[in-house]
This record gives sequence, C-alpha cells and structure tokens, in this order.
Amino acid sequence: MATSNLKILLVGKGAREHSLAWKLSQSPSVQHIYVVPGNGGTQDLPNVSNVSHISQDDFPGLVCFARDQHIGLVVAGPDDAVVNGIAGYFEDTGIPCFSPSKAAAEIEGSKAYSKALMEQYDIPTAKYKTFRQYEDARAYLQSIDCSRVVLKVDGLAAGKGVVLPANEAEALDALRLMMVESKFGSSGQSVVIEEFLDGDEISVLTFVDGSGAFKSLPPGQDHKRIFDGNKGPNTGGMGVYAPLSFLTAQDLETIDREIIRPTLEALQAEGRPFSGMLFTGIMMTRDGPKVLEYNARFGDPETQTMMMLLAPECDLATILIACCTNKLQDVAIPVRPGFACNVVVAAGGYPESYRKGDVITVEGCASGVEIFHAGTEKSTDGQLLTAGGRVLCAASYGSTLEEAVSLAYRGVQAVQFKDKTYRTDIASRELRGYKVTFVTFVLSNVERERRGAKEPQMHIGLEFDNHGKGAKLPLLEDADKIVVASFFVLLTQRPFPERRPEAFTTSLPPGWVSRLASNCQLMFTDL
Repeated sequence: MATSNLKILLVGKGAREHSLAWKLSQSPSVQHIYVVPGNGGTQDLPNVSNVSHISQDDFPGLVCFARDQHIGLVVAGPDDAVVNGIAGYFEDTGIPCFSPSKAAAEIEGSKAYSKALMEQYDIPTAKYKTFRQYEDARAYLQSIDCSRVVLKVDGLAAGKGVVLPANEAEALDALRLMMVESKFGSSGQSVVIEEFLDGDEISVLTFVDGSGAFKSLPPGQDHKRIFDGNKGPNTGGMGVYAPLSFLTAQDLETIDREIIRPTLEALQAEGRPFSGMLFTGIMMTRDGPKVLEYNARFGDPETQTMMMLLAPECDLATILIACCTNKLQDVAIPVRPGFACNVVVAAGGYPESYRKGDVITVEGCASGVEIFHAGTEKSTDGQLLTAGGRVLCAASYGSTLEEAVSLAYRGVQAVQFKDKTYRTDIASRELRGYKVTFVTFVLSNVERERRGAKEPQMHIGLEFDNHGKGAKLPLLEDADKIVVASFFVLLTQRPFPERRPEAFTTSLPPGWVSRLASNCQLMFTDL
C-alpha cells in the first residue's frame, strides 16, 4: 500500500498525464511528482516538477533518475513507453511500476495479435482478416462491400491508424497509404480488415493487479472523428463523457463476464499475466458487447474525464500501488454520483499537418472546470505556446450531464489561440435522447398467424427506446408470424400510449408495451 512521503515518477507529456498528476497531487500519501517531460500545465501544479533533461523513452536514464530521487512509484502514460517495455527496466529495481509487461502489452502493440487472441479464446469481436502483403489485401477489398469494413494498421498509430471507408475507392486509397506509402511507418507493414459493427461505442478503463483481480471505472464514450456528426478522419479522441445512462447493470455484468475476465484469463494462459490499466473499446451491438480494441494503459482523453469523476477522497496513488503489489481487492475506488465531461481543443489542421508555436491565453475559466494541457510548452519569457495537435482539454464535473457538458464548453470558450478547433457535439446524442426517447412503429393492416390460423388486426405498435431496446405487445407473444402491409414512425418524449393521436385511442390493445417473444417472425410485405 502507499506510504507517506511517496515520490512518483510520471512518464508522459499529454493531457492524460496532466490529469493524472493533478489527481495524484491530491493524494495525502504523495510528497512530490516528477513528470518526464511534462508540459506547460504540469509544471504549475503544486508539488509537481517537469524533468526535461531525460527523454521519456530513455528507460535506463529513467531508472537512474528514479534511484537517485528515491522514487516509490513509476506511472507510465504513453502507449509507446508501455508497448516498448518500460516495466521490464524497473522489474529488478524494487520500484513498483504501474505498467504491464512488454509481453502483455502486445495486446495493444499488435492488432493482429489481439484479434487472434480473441478468436482463440472466444472473446466477442468483429470478424476479421490479417494481411501482410499489399496485393492480397487489395484483392480482398475488391471482392467485398467496402462500405461495411474497417481498416486498421497493426501497430501503434496514436489513434489515427483506423479508417472507416465509405466505398471501395476510399478503402483502396487508405490501404495504399498504410502499406505502400508507409504513412504510419512500420505499424502499417501489416493491416487488419474487419467487419463494420453497428451500435454505441464505449470505453472501459479497468484497474488490474497481477493476481487477476480487476475493478472497472464507469464506462465513457469518446468521440473519435475530428468533425461534428462523426465526420472526417479519426483522431486520438476529441472528447469523452461518463457515465453512460444507456448502459444497464446487466450490460456491465455481461462486459465483465464475457470480455474483461476472459481477456485477463487468456493472457494468463498465454504466459502474459496483465497488471496495470486495461482499456477496452467496446461496441454495444444488437448481439451484445464486442471488443473493438485494447489499450494497455490509461486512455486519452478518457482519463481526463475519469479523474474528474473520482471522488475527492479517492487516493489514486494507493490504488496504483495496490495494482503493482497484487492487493487491488483491499482498496476501494470511490466515484462521485454525477457526470464528467471533457472537450479537446486542437490545433487547426489536426489530425493532419498543423502549426506549432501559437500563443495561448486562458482567461475567465468557470469554477469547476479544469484545463488539462496536452500539446503545450512555455517559452523562455513565460508565454504558453501550442506544441501539438491536441492542445488542451476542458474537463468538468456536474450533478447532471447537462451541467457537466455546459461547464466543459465554458472552459473551451476560455481558451484562445489561432485557428483552434473542437467538436461542438460532445455527448449530444445522449442529451438529445432525454428529449426524443421513444421511436414507435405503428403497423397498419396487420395479419397474425397462430398455429395455422390467420387473425386480422387493424393497428399495433412496436416501440423502441432511443438505444434500440424494444418493448412490444403481448398480442405477438404466441404468434408464429406477423405480416405487415404498411407502417409509419412517431418520435415521442414518452411511451406512445400516453401521447398517441386520438384516432388510435381504441385501435391499440392495452398492455402493448410488453416484450415480444424472441421466436416471433415479423415480415414487412409492402414497404
């Protein structure tokens, strides 16, 4: 467990590391935090120092620094530090390092490896093929519907090595950039082409210790594309909110039972026991949750939201050391009951080419908002300058989602620099869901067949909430087949029987919102 006067070495320079330093600095057990290399925001935190004379990928140098400064905990932030095996350099030092081994981190370092692992151990994921030869991948794309696939470079690509093409031309162009023009370097020497999954994408961050114990934070939802409406190229992430009201307790149990635990057991069986932070990107499909990706470290920008969601009394340092010492079951992870949100402010041109060195001002930031620095640095005269694609993020907590989102955008408005860009629709789907909650299909001229007999009906309704979860009528529960000639759709704030047109007052049978039996077949004949 954490002891008093703990010194921490935090590796990284983004908003993720700024938010971790911010939360760790509040731990009563922490005396000082050294951030390598840090950014323009971390250096202004109390009891935090940036260390610029050591490179974050100079692992032997980090070990020497940790010994000299009597560091009691090392926390690895960036993906390349984790995947390249920083944990191994500290293995024999006696200094706990919050990071999985290089072998376990391959679950992030290679998409091909993670997909093969899931296939071998029956962990639900999209169907896929892995290609190491460009011509083979090109021929495969030309044989399928390219509007229903996802292309991923095998290795690390800062969240930008994923392409969702709209047609064959876009798919072939993306493949050429990956495998022929080496846009992503050696990461694109092989690619994974997988089926496109429909549903709501969520992010689950799970603390794991070496004994197999795990505890997950509330799931969040990232917004990966650069423009509003999920348009444009993929980024490292443009904003996250949590928790997600459309997930049920049963959904979370299913994720633990069918994904998280089997993943950790699979790695254990492969001789790669996992300890650290497991990030799981999941698509909530009609067939249940399916894995999109794994990361072997804190997600960015998910971490910024999660740090706002942790309760003030949560001692993050104690949790991290518990993971390193196989004592996770002995600690609690208290979380506030409301919502948290963060919105990323990026440089114009991101995720492609962008300018650096523009002056940043932050003025009039609302109370309750934290501005976490990502790509920033300070000039010799103390000016704050842009130094990356994702420049800052505004993070907030609120008792309601509306409050959290509103505060985050007030933080965005307090940040000014030339050509800043950000999405204006973070959490908008869920916020709209509070207003348009029910989608009702009113079916006309319906014929029910039950045990060989046909029974005509006038009108029935099939109701779905805004996440596709159905509530149907008992009229259909023992039907073999339903034939429908026409239908129309209503969007309502409340279940349709409470807001239905007067013409349908007597035509819809009572109790029509009960569940439809899974063995009933619906046939639409004239749509």
